[in-house]
Amino acid sequence: MKKVETDAGDELRPEYDLRGLRVRKLGRGRKSFGGVVRLEPDVAEIFPDAESVNEALRFLIRVAKENPPARGTEGDA
Repeated sequence: MKKVETDAGDELRPEYDLRGLRVRKLGRGRKSFGGVVRLEPDVAEIFPDAESVNEALRFLIRVAKENPPARGTEGDA
């Protein structure tokens, strides 16, 4: 392979180390690394990371399974 010369006017600072940079490819394999969920700002304020969101959702799932809605109460006001 031929080495490509870099532009002398490159603005990338020497302290930026991009050797560990990983490029995520899109396309058919996209589903293999999971979905992305965008949180609204007010929700993101309460949950600082993915683990806290997952913990809260697991708790909600557990509560919902333990307390199913009573029959005939849907739509009653």
